[in-house]
Amino acid sequence: MIRPLGAALALCCLSASAFAETCIASHYGYGGGRTASGERMDPHAMTAAHRSRPFGSQVTVTSQASGRSVTVRINDRGPFVKGRCIDLSTSAARALGMAGIEMVSLR
Repeated sequence: MIRPLGAALALCCLSASAFAETCIASHYGYGGGRTASGERMDPHAMTAAHRSRPFGSQVTVTSQASGRSVTVRINDRGPFVKGRCIDLSTSAARALGMAGIEMVSLR
């Protein structure tokens, strides 16, 4: 009985860490156009673009440089630049203290 419980616990821990990643973030700030989810891009909203996370999912982004964190909602696809994993709205990038691109952790 202990083995199945241990296996279930291990699977639970592995799946939780599978959604964590460290990567380079950028930001985009145009407004008014449609996002991949169909809503209008609002540079003042706490939103972001990610290649694979589901629309509507919440992601906590932590800046490796400043240590600041912000929670954003995925509403678009991208970034389409090699080596980058998330595009933040202007407000989200500003909340992190970003200027350009930056190394971040996602959870």
